Amino acid sequence: VQLAESGGGLVQAGGPLRLSCAASGRHFMSFAMGWFRQNLGKDREFVAAISRSSRTTYYADSVKGRFTISRDNDKNTVHLQMNSLKPEDTAVYYCAANLAPTGNLYYTTAVEYGYWGQGTQVTVSS
Repeated sequence: VQLAESGGGLVQAGGPLRLSCAASGRHFMSFAMGWFRQNLGKDREFVAAISRSSRTTYYADSVKGRFTISRDNDKNTVHLQMNSLKPEDTAVYYCAANLAPTGNLYYTTAVEYGYWGQGTQVTVSS
């Protein structure tokens, strides 16, 4: 599967932004999906994950209550709705995919994901 993120940009603190990830290839419904972010010199940080079926989602504590992950299996896309953005949310955001044997599985570490997009920059100004 190939992944392509979009929707990044510059936003003021407190504002919203919606990221999208388009997946090409077959069997998108077989993949659990996740979002990560990274700043220069730092490790890639888990943000949110969603299972194949969308029944299960999981968030990093730093974004819980502000970000929402969702997917549309008919359109092979996954979204990250980000609200109440803070300057510390500034990072390059990456979409990731991993084959999941069951519908409710999700993954929260970068090493568990086998497929990555190229990233989209999100900058939150104070």
